[in-house]
Amino acid sequence: MREVEARLEILKKIAGIYTKYIDDIALAGAEDAGFTLRIGRLEVELAADHLATMGEEALLVEGKSPYGVVAGILPYDAPSVMIARFGGAAMLGGNVFRCSFSSQTPATARLMADILEGIEGLELVVGMDNREFGRRAIEDSGVRVFFVSGAGAVGEAYRSALKSFDKLSFAGPGGMPAGMILEDADIDLALGFVTRRAFINSGQYCTTIKKLVVVKEHYKNARDAVLEYAASLKVGDPLDPETDIGPIRVARTRQVMEHSLKEIEGEVLTGEINGEWVSPFVVEADAVPDIEGFGPLLVLVEVPDRRAAFKEVLSTSYGFLVAAFGQVSPEENRGLEETFGMVHLNPDFLFTPLRLPFGGRGKSGWVLTRTADGVATKDGALMYAEELVR
Repeated sequence: MREVEARLEILKKIAGIYTKYIDDIALAGAEDAGFTLRIGRLEVELAADHLATMGEEALLVEGKSPYGVVAGILPYDAPSVMIARFGGAAMLGGNVFRCSFSSQTPATARLMADILEGIEGLELVVGMDNREFGRRAIEDSGVRVFFVSGAGAVGEAYRSALKSFDKLSFAGPGGMPAGMILEDADIDLALGFVTRRAFINSGQYCTTIKKLVVVKEHYKNARDAVLEYAASLKVGDPLDPETDIGPIRVARTRQVMEHSLKEIEGEVLTGEINGEWVSPFVVEADAVPDIEGFGPLLVLVEVPDRRAAFKEVLSTSYGFLVAAFGQVSPEENRGLEETFGMVHLNPDFLFTPLRLPFGGRGKSGWVLTRTADGVATKDGALMYAEELVR
């Protein structure tokens, strides 16, 4: 237990560094991707609180053995949170956490490497092409667990290298994460959550809601509320504390949005792309194609009843996330959990709590673990601390 306590002190030290440099980290995110300072600060506060309270997970690793080196390639959204969530869990179990940053976040990478230099058990790799980072991880016998996110082709490329690792975790594309408002929903709770979660961080989290399926009796209220909220969002300078949506500086995100808008056969109610400046899009459609969405985009779908709502939501190969509002029967819930890695019933939060499982099913993610009998494949969400020890 003393070893775990020593690790907890290291994680608390990182939390303190995060708090000390909160403005610098937020500023780096604004420089890299146009994230607003307000959101950047909230991310760091969330990450620091998570690290400072890792004692809640101590019993999950007590008496267990570390794998060795746990390596990962971080996505460009919320790297400070990913270091806390994935790195914190790895280090709590006695592993070394080694990570490379997205090529889209060079300022953040340099800053994090500087302020976290010398932290025991943490190795931040800066300036290395991620393909090279991955190749070295495959060749390094000390790397026993590898985490990667991205398009499906990325996951398949690393799947073929499973023999080099004991555990391989892939967080794939989120598709169009869905919200669902049923007949008996608390409409104020539902609309408060959906509006916040659709456009937070300019929709540049994989967990943001991209598709809202609403039964007929609530549709007009939902449509009006979403449009009113979208119109209230300020697009502008990410350094301005009043800005809600900064410039979207990652070209691929804008390209994904443009592709999504072409694929969706619906009416654009509001939204505009003007170079890096993107005002939030709200689109009305009869159905949503099974595509990958990212950025400030929400598609509204009206359905006659709950049966049609479940049919629309479950018709996806991207089993990442669903948020359902209303009473959901055990049978209906089983259908959601068999399809999605993350199922939130009547949620009420701004940021997804970091101790909730994270990950998807189907094309949206998997965890492969080598066993004495071969390979165990697990769809669904990674449980972090308890899965990073043995």
